[in-house]
Amino acid sequence: MSESLDRIKSETGGSALQDVGIHLSHEGEVAIVELDLPGEKVNKLSSPVMKKLEELLDTLKSSDFKAVVLMSKKEKIFIAGADINEIKDITTKEDAYDKAHGGQLIIHKFEELPIPVVAAVHGACLGGGCEMILACDYRIATDDSATKIGLPETKLGIIPGFGGCVRLPRVVGLQAAFDIILAGKAVDGKKAFKIGLVDEVVPSNLLRERALKLAKEAAAKGKRKKYYKAKGAMNVFLESVAGRPLVYSGARKQVMKLTKGHYPAPLKAIDAVKKTYGMSNTLKALEIEAKYFSEVAITDVSKNLIRLFFLTEDIKKQNGVSDPNVKARTIHHMGVLGAGTMGGGIAQLAADKGVEVRVKDLNQDALSKAFVAAKKIWDKLKQRRKINRYEFTRRMDRISGTLDYSGFKRMDLVIEAIVEDMNIKKKVIAETAANAGENTIIATNTSSLSVTEMATAHPRPENFVGMHFFNPVHKMPLIEVIRGEKTSDEVTATIYELSKRMGKIPVVVKDGPGFIVNRLLLPYLNEAVYQLSEGYSIEDIDKAYVDFGMPMGPLRLMDEVGWDVGVKVAKIFHEAFGDRATPCELMAKLTQDPKRLGTKTGKGFYTYDEKGKQESVDSSVYDFVGLNKPSKRIENKDDFVHRGVFAMVNEAMIALDEGIVDSFDAVDLAMIMGTGFPPFRGGLLKYAESLGFNRIADDLAVFSNNYGKRFQPSEALLQHIKSS
Repeated sequence: MSESLDRIKSETGGSALQDVGIHLSHEGEVAIVELDLPGEKVNKLSSPVMKKLEELLDTLKSSDFKAVVLMSKKEKIFIAGADINEIKDITTKEDAYDKAHGGQLIIHKFEELPIPVVAAVHGACLGGGCEMILACDYRIATDDSATKIGLPETKLGIIPGFGGCVRLPRVVGLQAAFDIILAGKAVDGKKAFKIGLVDEVVPSNLLRERALKLAKEAAAKGKRKKYYKAKGAMNVFLESVAGRPLVYSGARKQVMKLTKGHYPAPLKAIDAVKKTYGMSNTLKALEIEAKYFSEVAITDVSKNLIRLFFLTEDIKKQNGVSDPNVKARTIHHMGVLGAGTMGGGIAQLAADKGVEVRVKDLNQDALSKAFVAAKKIWDKLKQRRKINRYEFTRRMDRISGTLDYSGFKRMDLVIEAIVEDMNIKKKVIAETAANAGENTIIATNTSSLSVTEMATAHPRPENFVGMHFFNPVHKMPLIEVIRGEKTSDEVTATIYELSKRMGKIPVVVKDGPGFIVNRLLLPYLNEAVYQLSEGYSIEDIDKAYVDFGMPMGPLRLMDEVGWDVGVKVAKIFHEAFGDRATPCELMAKLTQDPKRLGTKTGKGFYTYDEKGKQESVDSSVYDFVGLNKPSKRIENKDDFVHRGVFAMVNEAMIALDEGIVDSFDAVDLAMIMGTGFPPFRGGLLKYAESLGFNRIADDLAVFSNNYGKRFQPSEALLQHIKSS
């Protein structure tokens, strides 16, 4: 076999193969192809890699080898997918089709090889990587938590274009395939085995040995095509020609319910599967898939989602400060002050990521809430088999409680999550500094109070910082890292790194009223209350913004925030910003009844059940705030929604001018991750850019004339237009 190996290397250019990270060796009659893209943390299917892979497959086709094993040399990566930079640069349908179909034909060569191929998967096997192993004859995965197999393409606004729409349904059936494709989902090795995506699951240290053994066994059996066989009468029916339309229509309804039609890729994926499922001519099916890929790859939605992907990837490479040489401290032990909703959530999240957490509160009843909240989250994971009983116990054991400051001397970090009162916070910060270690970092989870002023209570203000989580802590992806005037680079980098370790997206923000997210949200929420006062209904207002793409309407969000909190912040902003933050007169009436404060009291603009689930609009609100029954209808939905959105744009330009954040990208990340601003629109300022800042300034001038000075185009916006 050494002669065959030498011939293949000669024909493909052995060094050229290694230049793109393809390493060829053998064990007996089994060829071993290992991927290890040089200079990269991940393997990706770029054009140079694909070209060399094609040459290798062509030579293997005429070799003396009896089987092939496909593996990765990367520690926790099999293949991360296609090179997204190449997808980003696609501008025409023709180019998109050519790239997809060219890749399909190369991957199809795995299927055309006269000898069996065993894919041995350890680590992330996503997108093109998953599509590649689907073209192999046998698939083995490790049981390691790093192993994830799936097709995330719809999250980038595209569809699987290297054969995923064609082959995955053949292997796992329609229902399981849609579960992965439409949600852009990845499954672990055990789940992959359960649905038939892989043939075996083994410990990572046995992967190579088992793959070689299977390859030798397969050499005697030859090629195979494994197709899904439905079990159970209902599944058999749904996979039949008669039952498939039900699956397709159900998938489409589910997609429309979740996306409101704003994301074309999942719908195109359904079309691609529907057109190709059951086709015997694979090449013809691949052409159809490539056509659908070409239709979504050039959309603005795809370009916006790819931009968002790169923004989040860039976070991984940054340390949160301008000096790349600043090193973050590692947080091993963390204290949390306050066991309420936020404090308990923060404790759970940190413990989940391996940090030892000590929660302090005033009494045992309060402390118990943190443990109950953490247990509830982990119980759900255990029920879904995401963690086992041992992992559940380990996580719970990482959280301890105290009524004093015992144990705080060894804390690397203490996060304060107590009542939003400056005097109380300053008193507690001073106490904590006196009872903690000299180098302990103290962070505040405040949503609106000045971090710089709070730092005056700390004897070492360079060790004080803001770390603003959003509720619910375990779900919301954003953390605002707020630098006070004296916060050090090292402390900023430490909180930035911890945020990433917690699985969050950190955005560094300069201290200022509302920081960035709440500062931009306030005019948006305020405008919705103005619109309510003008005679529009609660339902129509919220529906207009949801139709625009917001995850919930502004009045529903006011309920979530709490009317008392919203009114308090509105007053703070009015004092800070003057006319442009003038609160609607209705705001003052919203806190007249302590039993009507939103979700937390079970009643606001909507009513809620005991678990906080929304029930219906509470029409008594109109009488409560002194309004007549709503009579206005929204005539121009764009103008109506733009009143709230453009108010945010105007404020964002001022915040940028003041250096609250340093870039459009930071604003867009913060608004998408902190408020759910529609990702398909690219973020607040990307959306503004797509419309044109000139148009926005003109519309704001009209709004100012019609509705008040709060809409007056800011000098920062006008200066941006002049300098563009």
